[in-house]
Amino acid sequence: MTIRAAAVQLEAEVGNIDANLELCEGLADAAAARGANWIVLPEFFSTGVANRPELREAAPPADGAPAQLLRDLATRHEAHVGGSALVRDDDGHVRNAFLLFGPDGALLGRHDKDLPTMWENALYVGGGDPGRIEAGGLTVGVALCWELMRTQTAERLAGRVDLVVGGSGWWSIPRWRPHRLFARWDAANHRRAVTAAERFAPYAGAPVVHAAHSGPLNCPFPGGSWIYHGRFAGAAVVCDADGTVLAARGREDGPGVAVADLEPRRRPPRALPAGFWLQQRGALGAAAWAYQNPLGRSQYRRAHERRLDRAALAGAPAAPAAAPTTAPPRTGAVA
Repeated sequence: MTIRAAAVQLEAEVGNIDANLELCEGLADAAAARGANWIVLPEFFSTGVANRPELREAAPPADGAPAQLLRDLATRHEAHVGGSALVRDDDGHVRNAFLLFGPDGALLGRHDKDLPTMWENALYVGGGDPGRIEAGGLTVGVALCWELMRTQTAERLAGRVDLVVGGSGWWSIPRWRPHRLFARWDAANHRRAVTAAERFAPYAGAPVVHAAHSGPLNCPFPGGSWIYHGRFAGAAVVCDADGTVLAARGREDGPGVAVADLEPRRRPPRALPAGFWLQQRGALGAAAWAYQNPLGRSQYRRAHERRLDRAALAGAPAAPAAAPTTAPPRTGAVA
């Protein structure tokens, strides 16, 4: 079986769901016009990603507008279409949920990103599903952004999937002083971002279709009074199971699609390293992970408790008070 896969590269308007869905629709239509029958949108395709609490507060239900767009695109183009968006589940918690729809408009499965990255912890809670979805005679694995960096992701997919799909919203390191040092760190961070999918593929033993964000990013810096100024890494990529890049779009290329034909099938996966990370994050990435993760979780917890208090005052049914460490159990594939 050969498929034509498209990885979408989006330049989102942070928080403007209507505008972003319109942009995604146009890019997906362009991919279909090039014959793509598998179309993958990046994570946070409906909102973009930034350290902005309004993204969390505006999260729609799992069957809301982002899901409706994916379903409409799948039926319109008779294609498999997927992407991840912030959604608020029935338990009141927000998750970064990748939804995959089939050509008949059926929801084939969902994967919730396991560990929010840095300031993302203020926006949603992590999941605990295996991230494997049955679709069109294939077993499809899902990996979102820094999931591509972790050994535990490869462990749940290696030798078990025919294709990996997912996307990133990978931001840059700010150009602070001393400029040479931060420029060097940013260059290394960018290399990690643009090679993450191709480096992950051999560990999974399957081709990867990886969508991405490009463009500038400005938002409040976590725990500080200053503004972060940076940009997204881009790197929409379609690669084979050995990591050979078949199509790619760099950040300098802006919005668009990377399209390539590939054969989804399992290859013997590469042996996994012993550590938690498949590749090193760099000193600044490790430091940001260490302090922004707990800070973001604390911010999310307080916001969730305030939401429960408002619901109680309004007489609405209460949701669980504490943020779970993982999502409710999921099988990866849903009816």
